[in-house]
Order: sequence, then C-alpha cells, then structure tokens
Amino acid sequence: MFANLLQLLSNHPRPSADQQLFVEEVVVQDREPRSPRTERLMLICWVLIAVKHVAIIWVCNRYPVPFHQLWINFPTWLLGALATAMYFVRVHRK
Repeated sequence: MFANLLQLLSNHPRPSADQQLFVEEVVVQDREPRSPRTERLMLICWVLIAVKHVAIIWVCNRYPVPFHQLWINFPTWLLGALATAMYFVRVHRK
C-alpha cells in the first residue's frame, strides 16, 4: 500500500509486467517436534511454583503481613500459565 503511494507521489513509471516479481514457489516446513527436555523443565518449574505457593500461604497465615497472599501467588501462576500456553500453542499449531 505504501509502496504504491510512494510510486504515485514520486511519478516513477510503473515497471512492465515482465519486470514485476512474482512468487514462484512456497516451501512450508513442519514445526519442530515437541521437546521432552523442555517439557520436563516446565514440569519442574510448575512443581517449584506449587512449592512457592504453599510456602507463601504458610508464611501469610503464620505471620502478620499487610497484604494478601494472592498478590504474590497470582502473578507467578499467571506468568507460568502464559508461558506454558504459548509453548503448547506454538508446538501444536499447524
């Protein structure tokens, strides 16, 4: 769109049909396969997130803190869920 606008404003002649470039071939590659190492790392991270959640809940119940435990736990869970969803959507999309 902007190329046509610039061409119109600059008064350059349009190239002839034999000079225009066309797509001659499209090569589609399959997505890379699922990585067991990456999935194992994500499982370990989710276990660590769960341990952290339990520790934060315990600390908030044991000691008087001026905030709710979800102020710490929810962003952690949300970031982990987003990263996991992005990985699986990327791997399973074709």
